[in-house]
Amino acid sequence: MYTRLLNSLALLKTLDTTRAANAFHIWNSFRKAKSGKPPLIEGLPISISFEPTTSCNLRCPECPSGLRSFTRPTGMLAVELFKKTIDTMAHHLQYLTFYFQGEPYLHHQFLEMVSYASTKNIYTATSTNAHYLKEKSAEATVQSGLSKLIISIDGTTQDTYQSYRIGGSLEKVIEGTKAIVKAKRELKSKTPYIVFQFLVVKPNEHQIPEVYKLAKELGVDEVKLKSAQIYDFENGSPLIPEQEKYARYRLGKDGRYQIKNQFDNNCWKMWHSCVITWDGKVLPCCFDKDAQYSMGNLQEQSFEEIWYGEKYQAFRKTLFTNRKEIEICKNCTEGTKVWV
Repeated sequence: MYTRLLNSLALLKTLDTTRAANAFHIWNSFRKAKSGKPPLIEGLPISISFEPTTSCNLRCPECPSGLRSFTRPTGMLAVELFKKTIDTMAHHLQYLTFYFQGEPYLHHQFLEMVSYASTKNIYTATSTNAHYLKEKSAEATVQSGLSKLIISIDGTTQDTYQSYRIGGSLEKVIEGTKAIVKAKRELKSKTPYIVFQFLVVKPNEHQIPEVYKLAKELGVDEVKLKSAQIYDFENGSPLIPEQEKYARYRLGKDGRYQIKNQFDNNCWKMWHSCVITWDGKVLPCCFDKDAQYSMGNLQEQSFEEIWYGEKYQAFRKTLFTNRKEIEICKNCTEGTKVWV
């Protein structure tokens, strides 16, 4: 409870007068759009996800990066592009996630970018499979000022873990966790806030109590249970949990699975956040894995030109008229409970 409070305070400390005013404008313009007024954006994003790389060392079965099934190129984010973008966004940005697809620690300058954002008083987070959290990288992570570290741990035994994290080692995850906890203690740092993320699938749902126990033993601050996205879910999948509360999908009367989302014609994500790929494409959200709905490219336009541009505004308008027909929305969890 104490560490959660410290984490909340760390996020609160990023809020200054300019950022607070921007957040209000974002919320207010979304409120007006939901009340029937034209869905026009006022303000800049509070949160973004910046993709360090699409490369990954694992081969998870429902991940484009793991499956090597991208239609877009694999590559590494140029530090110069990152810094230039952050310089233009720092006055309104509160929360920066260094993740979209891929394993962030495969980017050799990843922690340099974290440090740069930290100097701008931006709350920084990342998600990792922890295979590269050795002693030196753990110390460097703490020293970078990273606010939150999400560690994917989808099993408490090797057999269960590797049934989804194909090619992975649970031992490396545990050793990486120990390394970051040790580095925090030795450097007397309150950050990063460490989260075990447990992707609940049928092969591991029986180990949910065990992951809480393991987290406590290792000194992890929090456990998050996350529902799994299944690409071809209608006909079922051996990954869909038996306990429906842990699934994004429910079995319909026709014998086919359907997502629990009601598909209301609005989306808060389109107002407060966006995703930037390693090569500069600005995407509306994290469900656009193949960048099919690129709103523009930061190598050709400024962020504000893209954010307020006609293409982005037209996309937001579509969300308020027929959201369920947008391809990337068809497997979306916006509007349904997916965290337990």
